[in-house]
Amino acid sequence: MASLTPFSQPHPLFKRSNFIPSPSPRFSSSFIPKDSPYSKTQSFKLPRMAARNYVVSATTAEKPWKRYPGEAKGFVEEMRFVAMKLHTRDQAKEGEKEVKQPEERAVRQWEPSIDGYLKFLVDSKLVYDTLEGIIDKAAFPSYAEFRNTGLERSESLAKDLQWFKEQGYAIPEPSSPGVTYAKYLKELSEKDPQAFICHFYNIYFAHSAGGRMIGKKVAEKILDNKELEYYKWDGDLSQLLQNVRNKLNKVAECWTRDEKNHCLEETEKSFKHSGEILRLILS
Repeated sequence: MASLTPFSQPHPLFKRSNFIPSPSPRFSSSFIPKDSPYSKTQSFKLPRMAARNYVVSATTAEKPWKRYPGEAKGFVEEMRFVAMKLHTRDQAKEGEKEVKQPEERAVRQWEPSIDGYLKFLVDSKLVYDTLEGIIDKAAFPSYAEFRNTGLERSESLAKDLQWFKEQGYAIPEPSSPGVTYAKYLKELSEKDPQAFICHFYNIYFAHSAGGRMIGKKVAEKILDNKELEYYKWDGDLSQLLQNVRNKLNKVAECWTRDEKNHCLEETEKSFKHSGEILRLILS
């Protein structure tokens, strides 16, 4: 997995009353509901002293709701927008995060090791095993939408670990970052589908983007440019990703705005757990 965070802003409901010059001392009010049979503007004369040369206009016309970043393109774009903000500028041009951890530095500055890379692959496999098991079980009906997407990685990682074993490397047991994340995903999936979907999106989509770049750079440094199965997909990857985007957008159409925001708020936790696993490469 690779590192690739809701925004709630106040919306004024009413315009302030506007006082404008008028040649006629008539009071106009559009404060009547539009569906009322008396919805047309009601006008009546004010006493001369009170009216002077002004008209008081009160209205409940709402200003258009301000869209959330990416909302016009679908909820996946909202998730992408939040995720990209959690990158550093070295990782993405939209990134806003300061570099604090070793894995947040530019990949070209990394000094990976075989042992560390094996830990990363083992923990990643545990997370993907957990994700795919959750989707197959489908504690919530919406999870079933994401079966057999073509993005699954468990089988590919199993092949890679077998290759390392054949080269004479000892395959380690899953370590704390992977075990902790897998446990969290399982618990989350049983009670909080919106938060779980956030992790599902970030794990798979991050690997298909930044994860591929990391795999290539690591292979150049320690694997004599060997391309692992983990970084290969059957079929057109861009189309596989688009298919999953469509499914995610479809599922999110049934969510309230609060549920969508809750999903977005989980992004930071997803990055935290994934970053801890990614850091293993440098251990």
